[in-house]
Amino acid sequence: MSKLKLTFVVPTKDRPDELRRLLESLEIQTRPPDEVLVVDGGAAPVREVVERCRGLQVRYLRSLPPSATRQRNTGIQAVRPDHDLIGILDDDSVLAPEACAEMLRFWETASADIGGASFNLVNHPPLFASGLKHLRLAERIGLYSRRQGTVLPSGFQVMLSDLNENRTVQWLPSGTSVWRRTVFQAFRFDEWYAGYSYLEDLDFSYQVGKNFTLVIVAAARQYHYPSPRGRMNGFRFGQKEVANRLHFVRKHKELSVAKCYLALTIRACLSLVLAVRERDRDYVRRTAGNVVGLVRSLV
Repeated sequence: MSKLKLTFVVPTKDRPDELRRLLESLEIQTRPPDEVLVVDGGAAPVREVVERCRGLQVRYLRSLPPSATRQRNTGIQAVRPDHDLIGILDDDSVLAPEACAEMLRFWETASADIGGASFNLVNHPPLFASGLKHLRLAERIGLYSRRQGTVLPSGFQVMLSDLNENRTVQWLPSGTSVWRRTVFQAFRFDEWYAGYSYLEDLDFSYQVGKNFTLVIVAAARQYHYPSPRGRMNGFRFGQKEVANRLHFVRKHKELSVAKCYLALTIRACLSLVLAVRERDRDYVRRTAGNVVGLVRSLV
């Protein structure tokens, strides 16, 4: 058994069923985490869900007003000082029974330059317009790329999932990640990404990746079951999609604001295509939100 000590920080908000499912998946780990910190920002506290979890060492914290970035930072600060690794888990994720053991096995032999590692997402749904990744034009404008796990000059990131071997990447989906404790001496989640904190994981991991190596661990499998709870409507998300992407690009000066605007404009057009194809009004709202967000960013 690994001698390294691992704490998971789990920010949650009004998702008792999803949290229960995650905790159950942690209870049946072949090598459970040493502690789980549930940081609750919900209107209805989920302390009862935590107290019913008998097979884990769990602490419950409240953090208001709700914000995924603030809740993560709060949990990180509360991790016991003798724990070597700090993991971040979204409440709508589930780990395969051997995932923690495989992750700790990776860290036992990890070189000192490795700062963070992610679990391997094995059930990512097919992406709309994924065929564009094979077009040179898509790579030139910075919307998609065949180079998986990278961050493009436009500030758009390329997903990686269902790997057969470990892969070094430029960013990690930090909602299912494990970090050296020392990383948090220099870095924290940017609380500018308040509330529903879209792209905060890209921002944090990309920043860490400039100083450390980041890896996706193939044998440490995880599943994501996106919850409909706590998500904003299409119009508000469309605005946030623009504002947060531009904030990320402007924050990291090596990225291109011009390419970001171009990629966002094309992404809005794709949302409109989806609205027509799927006859989905929420995509119409998302497109409208994109347009409003782009106009506001120029004023």
